[in-house]
Amino acid sequence: MSAAARPRARRIAPPLPADAALFLDVDGTLLDIASAPNAVMVPDGLVATLRRLNAALGGAVALVSGRREAELRKFFPRAGLILVAEHGAAASVPMPAGWGRKRVPAAAVKAFADFAAQHQGALFEDKRHGAALHVRRAPAAAEAARRLARRLAAAHRGHVRLIEGRAVFELVQAGISKGHAIEALMQRAPFRGRLCVVAGDDVTDEDGFAIANRLGGVSLRIAGRPAGDVASAAHFVLPHPAALRAWLGEAAARLRDSEPSSPRNS
Repeated sequence: MSAAARPRARRIAPPLPADAALFLDVDGTLLDIASAPNAVMVPDGLVATLRRLNAALGGAVALVSGRREAELRKFFPRAGLILVAEHGAAASVPMPAGWGRKRVPAAAVKAFADFAAQHQGALFEDKRHGAALHVRRAPAAAEAARRLARRLAAAHRGHVRLIEGRAVFELVQAGISKGHAIEALMQRAPFRGRLCVVAGDDVTDEDGFAIANRLGGVSLRIAGRPAGDVASAAHFVLPHPAALRAWLGEAAARLRDSEPSSPRNS
């Protein structure tokens, strides 16, 4: 669907249903954006809220992030959530055969590392399945980083996919995405038969929104700035991560005393 044809998102998100399958992005969605990936802060009580929600939803809560799995475990210790890392390339539960086996070419990874070494403030992030180049602290280098990333993506077409996020350029495996991971999880317990609810804030979450919409679920974008300024497939908008955390807190309190619901198709 073209940007012009997409309906404007509604600002008021519906209450989280008791039979939801909940997929949450992390940076810019659950957590406020920080100046560097390792500078994010996890608000007090958030892990406890997620733990309560996971219990109320029968374990059908997943974090779906571009971060490495080890980082997710560090930031959300003992939350008991299913973790989908590196934009879907890795997960804490078994995925379909062959999932995440390929790597981004070493030459492309080295090019990102060399760029960061040559531009003050730029940050190179080497991941198990990909590589990211952060320019939030190097805005003057952003355009050069964009040109490099696009050149590498073209040179390795068929092997990598370029994700252009907010102040970050990331090379991931071709055929891997958050949307594909969400779709795969929706076909297995405890997610199967539940209402797909996807919350995210960036271009990397758009294919997840598309999956939620196709399945008749809820797609929720965290704007981080005035809603409606970015074309998105999401049907609902919240203004910032704090609003999402309040929405999740309300759901955890409302569902706390209820029995974990059964999937709709059980």
